[in-house]
Amino acid sequence: MDLSMIIGWIIAAILIINGIGPEKMANFVDMPSVLIVIGGTIAALIACYPFRILKEIPKHIAICFRGGKSYNVPKTVDAIVDLALIARQSGLLALEEKAEEIKEPFFQQAVIMIVDANDPDKVRAALERQVEDMMARHEEAKGLYVRGSALAPAFGMIGTLVGLINMLKGMDLSGSGGGSNTLGQDMGVALITTFYGSALSNILFHPIAQKLTVKDNEEVLYCEVVIEGVIAIQSGDNPKVIRERLLASLAQKRQIKLLAKAGQGGGGSDAGGGK
Repeated sequence: MDLSMIIGWIIAAILIINGIGPEKMANFVDMPSVLIVIGGTIAALIACYPFRILKEIPKHIAICFRGGKSYNVPKTVDAIVDLALIARQSGLLALEEKAEEIKEPFFQQAVIMIVDANDPDKVRAALERQVEDMMARHEEAKGLYVRGSALAPAFGMIGTLVGLINMLKGMDLSGSGGGSNTLGQDMGVALITTFYGSALSNILFHPIAQKLTVKDNEEVLYCEVVIEGVIAIQSGDNPKVIRERLLASLAQKRQIKLLAKAGQGGGGSDAGGGK
């Protein structure tokens, strides 16, 4: 599991509690403010998005905690190089059996397409179209949390206005002191809602949106590696050249390490390495 987001939430909670002071935490608990900010944000998101997106929220959270093994680019490169070796020795038709062993659907489909002797340009166009559709779906999902990170502070400001209006309405300028009993409570609502809105935006919504962006980039990189790899296999390129070309998407230090390892031990990965 990828626990970085949970660790970040825990650190943020500890720092905020210590900054406030554990003995003063009760001052920051206010149900009207919770209803205005959290309730208002949820209601606005429901109004903004159809249920087909809203029902995917648990899946989005699960993706944030998913580790990076599903789209391991170095292992995928090893698998592609192994397939390239088989193709050079026995032809593309020999990859049909290997394709059945690949667990990741996109990789498997890409290999099957080149086995079926499809035109390389059509293979690339079909696979890239799938990637574009995938990115559009991911962008739609991320938009939910980007919108939430904007709505939460907005409802915090609404709560601030509610508190200030109630405070001003309750003030007695005649000097009799009327309305002073609720002054502190109304001012508290005015400020606490801003606090809730900022916390909800920067601790919850924005990290989820950013984590989904990172996961999206990982999956897109994986798909790009698969596309370039299968097209190179279909073109009959040298497996060593394929490895070097595909590893170019990684950091230089990691490239050198992986290439050195490959030189010592060869590909050493099965065709399911992308999963």
